[in-house]
Amino acid sequence: MQAKKVLGGAVALSLALALSACGGGRGSSDDEAKPGDNKGALIGVAMPTKVSERWIADGDAVKADLEKAGYKVDLEYGNNDIPTQVKQVGNMITKGVKVLIVASIDGGSLSDQLEDAHKAGIKVISYDRLLTGSENVDYYVSFDNFKVGVQQGTSLLQGLGVVDKDGKATDKKGPFNVELFAGSNDDSNSNFFFNGAMSVLKPYIDNKTIVVKSGQTEFNQVTTLRWDPATAKARMQNLIAKSYSGGATVQGVLSPYDGLSLGIVSALTGAGYGSGAKKLPVITGQDAEVPSLKSILAGQQYSTIFKDTRKLGHQAATMTDDLLNGKDPEVNDTKSYNNKVKVVPSYLFEPVVVTKDNVQSDVISTGYHTQAELDK
Repeated sequence: MQAKKVLGGAVALSLALALSACGGGRGSSDDEAKPGDNKGALIGVAMPTKVSERWIADGDAVKADLEKAGYKVDLEYGNNDIPTQVKQVGNMITKGVKVLIVASIDGGSLSDQLEDAHKAGIKVISYDRLLTGSENVDYYVSFDNFKVGVQQGTSLLQGLGVVDKDGKATDKKGPFNVELFAGSNDDSNSNFFFNGAMSVLKPYIDNKTIVVKSGQTEFNQVTTLRWDPATAKARMQNLIAKSYSGGATVQGVLSPYDGLSLGIVSALTGAGYGSGAKKLPVITGQDAEVPSLKSILAGQQYSTIFKDTRKLGHQAATMTDDLLNGKDPEVNDTKSYNNKVKVVPSYLFEPVVVTKDNVQSDVISTGYHTQAELDK
């Protein structure tokens, strides 16, 4: 009887080991990369466009950090054209990249390519714009995008004088005429920005301190496809003509991105704002692009949000290196970013509000931009 027990135990152990060997799957010790296994591997980096200077900076930062770590890089820009990016990512998979780092044009447009990447054992890092509708997204690196919106809404209120520098309500009750803009509806970040801003602004809209004369306060009413400055300019011109023809003036504009802000400023100056008694409204932004920093210093745009893309690039490269050396990448958020199929483990950085008062101390001093760029 004892011999039978021992024999039975041995058979069970052998069966368990066999099953374990057959069913290792993703994340098993058999499949885990070891240091040196992927030295010099090719990494695919897909960026959305070169129209915005920030995406050029992102691409350069990711490429530089990956190459410094000894990897080869296939860096492509999609020119804000979804089929172009789909083809680029597909080509990267065919070339045999080991990791994909993707800042998407449309977060839900790459599901087939992500499935192909998964089948090929390619890890996927979603970069700044969350890839949606697919379980085949391994990690996400970005800034705290809801907080970006909160900062935009708060800086708008500060510019109007409704709250002080600490965010506390003042005795200014308005009413202040404000118009709202949101980002592209195919970019999941746009909702985070808008919802963050509205979490701050809605109480003041409800109590009539802020009046949106156009009545357009819902995301789908204020979205700006592809983050296009010309689209924002045209909408601002239309708002001025329809809602402010009776003598009322725009006193604040929630803008989620510097490129849109410049288009909005152009529409307003074309309507006579910024000259004489007709002051430009308080206008927010994001990305601390050089033209907007110049605009802020010139007293046109009020604020922007600085997101040091060098940090994103470094983190994406670090995650890649970890993945290719059998390590679990560091994350600091496992709850916030649900891509409609799964919550994607994320590493989030803190954004910084920039006004005329801290352009030098919080942007130029970091070397992200130079004084020479501002002086051009």
